[in-house]
Amino acid sequence: MKPLFLVGYMGCGKSTIGRKLARRLSVAFVDTDNRVEEREGATVSDIFRYEGEERFREVEREVLEEVIREGAAVVSTGGGLPIWRDNMQRMNQVGTTVYLKRSAENIASRLSPYGRQKRPRLRGLNDEELVAFMREDMVARERYYSEARHVLLCDGLTDEAILEAILSYE
Repeated sequence: MKPLFLVGYMGCGKSTIGRKLARRLSVAFVDTDNRVEEREGATVSDIFRYEGEERFREVEREVLEEVIREGAAVVSTGGGLPIWRDNMQRMNQVGTTVYLKRSAENIASRLSPYGRQKRPRLRGLNDEELVAFMREDMVARERYYSEARHVLLCDGLTDEAILEAILSYE
């Protein structure tokens, strides 16, 4: 099996679905944000704050190449990974890409207070500001995400239905 990359906006369920999918397929699960944090010994937000987004994106790309070399895995990508340089093309070249597409309202309702706090770009936003920010940001990212081989509209679907749909792509 080649890598299966889950892409989409932060909070859309890539890690949750990815873990379940990896178990179902009996392959490794990799969360690129977690891998970056392990390698750098710092949180994503600290890397952004102290070293800048460019450094974070470079490390993220190194992690992507590492994951590709490792082979069969379900990979939950950070929300910004597909939009940096040629990362989306690279994932399409070597594996299967699935865009877990959700509305801003759906994602906002899924995010816990901790989920909001750990994402630097969402800190301090009230519910209305959060949805407005996400809508605008999602528009900018859509053209990259939609390059995925498969686009799955997830609003209203259970995790099981999402898993079944992804498994049907293979």
